[in-house]
Amino acid sequence: MSTTADPLPPEAYVVALAGLDGMGPARLRALLARWSPAEAWRAVLDGRVLAESGAVDGERTTAEMERGWARRAATVEVAALWERHRRAGVGVWVWGGAGYPTDLLEDPDPPPVLFHRGDPAALDGPRVAVIGTRDCTRTGRDVAFELGRDLATAGVRVVSGLALGIDGAAHAGALAAAGAPPVGVVGSGLDVVYPRRNARLWQEVARHGLLLSEYPLGGPPTAWHFPARNRILAALADLVVVVESHDRGGALLTVDAAEARQRPVMAVPGSVRSPASAGTNRLLSELEHGSVCRDATDVLVRLGLEAGAINRGVDTRPAPQPDDAAVLDAAGWEPVTLEQILAASGRPLGEVVLALDRLEADGWIVRRGGWFERVGGTHR
Repeated sequence: MSTTADPLPPEAYVVALAGLDGMGPARLRALLARWSPAEAWRAVLDGRVLAESGAVDGERTTAEMERGWARRAATVEVAALWERHRRAGVGVWVWGGAGYPTDLLEDPDPPPVLFHRGDPAALDGPRVAVIGTRDCTRTGRDVAFELGRDLATAGVRVVSGLALGIDGAAHAGALAAAGAPPVGVVGSGLDVVYPRRNARLWQEVARHGLLLSEYPLGGPPTAWHFPARNRILAALADLVVVVESHDRGGALLTVDAAEARQRPVMAVPGSVRSPASAGTNRLLSELEHGSVCRDATDVLVRLGLEAGAINRGVDTRPAPQPDDAAVLDAAGWEPVTLEQILAASGRPLGEVVLALDRLEADGWIVRRGGWFERVGGTHR
């Protein structure tokens, strides 16, 4: 019950409400539009949400769901839950309250609450979402890394969903630059790392930038959280870059959200033979406001920023010998088999195999199964 003597801040009750099963963003928004956070919590405890508020009817809140909320709420110690978040270094922004990101205030589908860990000042500056498929090619991963690195060097905050593949590579590049702080938007509680393979990346983004989530501590990586998360990526970005996307990839949902918010979208063109570029190539042919992204300079120009600050780093790999360079050129820029390299190079099998071994050892080629992929950068 909300009184002037209540020792808990309103955010504590929002944390408790957000943790209830089935309490998605739309339902939580509806409750907070009807009551203060403390009053909404009391209404849930008393089982009178449906009786007193028609605002959640459109969200198909059922009597069974309401009973479940009441049972669960009766077991929650709001003060202990709030203290748990405080001790974990997790801050809470409520829509319309202090600290809430201004770019989300007028969004058509704003998150009613955002949990954050890291430095909120990471949002202060130009922001570009670099997104794409988890099942990316080595070339796509290299391009995402280089975009993240070069944009961060130029002072642009790289925003991604911290997924495997393109998202993670972009943030790895941003961290390698030690430039503008990265921003990650995730689909689970800030203590539930998903995917586990990106645990170190989560830690580094939180340490050097900012992590955001709609879900309280312990929130599981439920499937519907990720498409919901994509609208926040789009809303926070000044521009969205898709590096690789399959024809029906999840990154295209972020593109839809960006288009709905009139955010410009750029795409990296890829081989017409690569399934990982089917979606991006289609974007380039269909998007009314889309444009080609070849590198960070294209992005900076589109943003109206100065491109001179980019430091692309020094390639420390030893230059291939002429015969090895010819085999590297024959490999091209998409996954190829040994047979394809042999046909393109016109060289004997033994020479090609030895050249590929040297190129792999020096970091110019990687092999996965029976396929060879060239690693980003040129030897000239």
